[in-house]
Amino acid sequence: MKITIDKNCCKGCGICLAICPKGIFIKSKKRNNYGTNMPEASKEQTCVFCRMCERQCPDGAIDVKKEEN
Repeated sequence: MKITIDKNCCKGCGICLAICPKGIFIKSKKRNNYGTNMPEASKEQTCVFCRMCERQCPDGAIDVKKEEN
């Protein structure tokens, strides 16, 4: 799984942290373009590809892709 978060779009709302059934996201020390801490996918290997984070992100900042072997 490859989860990317667009620093230019993410405003740090935290919806992805709350919505993820596997608790993949954490608040990172990285700042987004709005100056707030943005989320980070810390446990991508546990992702079940439900894509709830991608669908619920109000800014379209999250992209979830299955990596091909």
